[in-house]
Amino acid sequence: MQYDTLIRNALVIDGSNCPGYSADVAILNGRIERIGDLKDANAVEEIDAAGRVLAPGFIDVHTHDDTVVIRQPQMLPKLSQGVTTVIVGNCGISASPVSLRADPPDPMNLLGTASAFVYPRFRDYRAAVEAANTTLNVAALVGHTALRSNHLDDLLRTATGDEVTAMRKQLRESLEAGALGLSTGLAYASAFSASTDEVMQLTEELTAFGAVYTTHLRSEFEPVLEAMDEAFRIGRHAQSPVIISHLKCAGVGNWGRSPQLLAALELAAKNHPVGCDCYPYAASSSTLDLRQVTDAHRITITWSTPHPEMGGRDLLDIAAEWSMPLLDAARRLQPAGAVYYGMDEADVRRILAHPLTMVGSDGLPEDPFPHPRLWGAFPRVLGHFSRDVGLFPLHTAVHKMTGLSAARFGLKARGEIREGYWADLVLFDPLTIRDVADFNEPQRAAEGIDGVWINGVSSYSEGQATGQRAGRFLAREGDLRQGFL
Repeated sequence: MQYDTLIRNALVIDGSNCPGYSADVAILNGRIERIGDLKDANAVEEIDAAGRVLAPGFIDVHTHDDTVVIRQPQMLPKLSQGVTTVIVGNCGISASPVSLRADPPDPMNLLGTASAFVYPRFRDYRAAVEAANTTLNVAALVGHTALRSNHLDDLLRTATGDEVTAMRKQLRESLEAGALGLSTGLAYASAFSASTDEVMQLTEELTAFGAVYTTHLRSEFEPVLEAMDEAFRIGRHAQSPVIISHLKCAGVGNWGRSPQLLAALELAAKNHPVGCDCYPYAASSSTLDLRQVTDAHRITITWSTPHPEMGGRDLLDIAAEWSMPLLDAARRLQPAGAVYYGMDEADVRRILAHPLTMVGSDGLPEDPFPHPRLWGAFPRVLGHFSRDVGLFPLHTAVHKMTGLSAARFGLKARGEIREGYWADLVLFDPLTIRDVADFNEPQRAAEGIDGVWINGVSSYSEGQATGQRAGRFLAREGDLRQGFL
C-alpha cells in the first residue's frame, strides 16, 4: 500500500498526557492510517522528522475568529503557530444567529462591522464556513449577547418572558444545526443586566443536547468567586458542563487570589463537569471599558474609531498629551480597544498549570494593533512555559491544547495521534519553538513550527502557508458531558 504522507522518525507526543515515543506515522485519505516502525512503507510524500516532535494539531478553544475565518480563510495568525481547529462564538458574542438593528453593540464589534453580520440563522453561518473553504476546522458556540441583540430593544435590562422564549427558540434551532452550546459575556454592559434566571432559562435548552455552557464571568475582579458560583449554579441547573473562559485574577487588588479560584474550581468539579481555559500572558485585551480605566497598571490603546492615530499608544500618554484625566481621555477615544496589564504573572502560571485548564488564545483578529496572543499563544506555552520555565513537561503542555480540549468540546477523532483519527498534525522543534510576537511587534509568526497538516493536507511548511485549504465545519457530536469523565 502507498500512503499519501509518511512522517518518519518523529518523537510522537500523542495528546493523551503521556510522554512521547519514537515512531513513524502514515496518513491516508485524511486520517492517520498507521503508527509504528514503517521502514518498509512508502508514500507520495515522505518527511524525515528526526529531532522533532509530532503532535496533534492545536485546538484554540477560545477565539473570536467567527467572521475572519470566512473573510480571510487562510488564517495565518493561527496556522503559523500550529492551530488546526478554532472554537468561535465565545464571551457571549457570535456571528450567528444575528439580525442587527443597527451597528453591532459592544463587544460584538470585536467581530467586525455591521457588514460582517449576515447570518440570521446558525445554519446560514455553518453553510458560509463550509462554502469559504477555510484553512482551519471551525466549531461554534452561540453567544448570549448575540441572542439578546436580536430580541431586546434595550440591552441594559433583563429579558422579558416573551424575549426569553424567542431566544430559546433560536438557541434550540442552533443546537439542532450543530452548535456546541451557549456562551455568555456577563461582564459586558450589553449582558451585565441579564439576571441569573434569564441565563438559567436559556441554558435549559442545553440539557437535552448535552451541550456546553461557557462563560466570561460577570466579574473577574474582586467579586470573581461569587461570579464563579453563579456559573456553577447555572451549569447545575442545566445539567450542562461549565467552562470558565480565560480564568484570571484581574486588577491589582485581586493579585494572589489564584489559589482561591482554583480551589473553588476543584470543589465544583467534584460533583459537576467543569473546566476553564487560560491564555499565557499577564495582560488582557478587549474593548476599552470605562469601568476598567485606572492608573494602577498600564493600559495600551489598540484601536480607536475617532482617533485611529492613537493605536499602539498608552492611555496615560494620550491623556497627558490632551491635558485631561484618564477617564475623560478614554471617553474621547470611544469606541476603542485596549490591552490591560492587569494580572500578576504568578497567578497566570498557577492557573495555566492546573490540570483542569486548557489553552485558548482569545486573540482579536480585527485589532489593527493586536495583543500578541493572536500570533503567539501556543508556541509560548511550549517554548517559554514548558521548556524555559519548566512549568510542566512538554507532553502536558501538548495535552492542554489537544487531547483535553477535544474531549471537553466533543471533537470526535481529533486531539490525539491515534490510528483512525483525523490527521490534524503539527511538527515542531522542541528546542527552538518560541513565540516571537510581543507587545511592540505583535504580528509576527512563531519560530520552530516545521509543518502543519489539516485533515491530512499539508497546510503550512517551512514558514509558509501552502495555500491548501482543507478545513471543515465541526458540528457538535454526542453528549459533551462525556468529555469530563
